[in-house]
Amino acid sequence: MARVKRGVTASKRRKNLLKQAKGYKWRRSTHYRAAKEAVMKAGKYAYRDRRTKKRVMRRLWILRLNNAVREHDTTYSAFINTLADKKVELDRKVLSQMAVENPTVFAKMMETVK
Repeated sequence: MARVKRGVTASKRRKNLLKQAKGYKWRRSTHYRAAKEAVMKAGKYAYRDRRTKKRVMRRLWILRLNNAVREHDTTYSAFINTLADKKVELDRKVLSQMAVENPTVFAKMMETVK
């Protein structure tokens, strides 16, 4: 039976992990154990914050909509309620973009909703 030299898979795994830790400071970019911990923690933060980002963006859209709607003498909650009653299926993201980028179009939509 031929001799098998080992360590290829393990060294590849370590090399890939150190590649993921590239750009980290101090020991975390060069030492395997520290890099492993740093990459795992970064992964946890990334997973958590992908969900947090959705919440933050929704809050921003609502804030923008509230400001835009108040310029037309109504409140955000009343505006959303009338949209639901009239079965307008535009989400908050689209509405806030419309309010920021095309205020004239948003004003016309406000007239149709009232």
